[in-house]
Amino acid sequence: MSISIGDVVPEFNLVNANKNLGEEYVNSNDYIGNNGLIVLFECNHCPYVIASIDRINQLSKYAKSNSIGFLGINSNDASVYANDSFEHMVKRAKNGMPYPYLYDESQQVAHVYGAKRTPEFFLFNSDNTLVYRGRMDDSPRDPSQVSTSELKDAIDAMLDGQSPDISETESIGCSVKWKV
Repeated sequence: MSISIGDVVPEFNLVNANKNLGEEYVNSNDYIGNNGLIVLFECNHCPYVIASIDRINQLSKYAKSNSIGFLGINSNDASVYANDSFEHMVKRAKNGMPYPYLYDESQQVAHVYGAKRTPEFFLFNSDNTLVYRGRMDDSPRDPSQVSTSELKDAIDAMLDGQSPDISETESIGCSVKWKV
């Protein structure tokens, strides 16, 4: 069963690959900002994530400047893609990742959230309730082709005290690599 719009942030405590930000283990409740939290399911190998890294980093800074917490989670089975291992997560984080990067080795958090793809975003408001889930925009692989900005629009509506016009979209990206 996955979370739905209106559900409260599921609590989790995961190991952090980004030692520059956060403790060894990060609890979701510790990163909820005054205006909410964004949880991103991502990985290291996915071409959709790789092509979106600069925009994701900018979005995390925008969130931080608006008192919204931001956490990245890798739930992929590293035996499917070795590049998604914790060690590779640490290497990626050392390149200047501006948010904690958490490892969901058991995949339990991804199951609770109902994450399907990478990248996939979950936006929670100041009441800790889910107001948006889905993609960042309509072109994660090619920033020059972006024509919509559903996540940013949802953030701005939330900050204005409104419900997002669009609360759910299908994420565009690689499937989560589940353990067999």
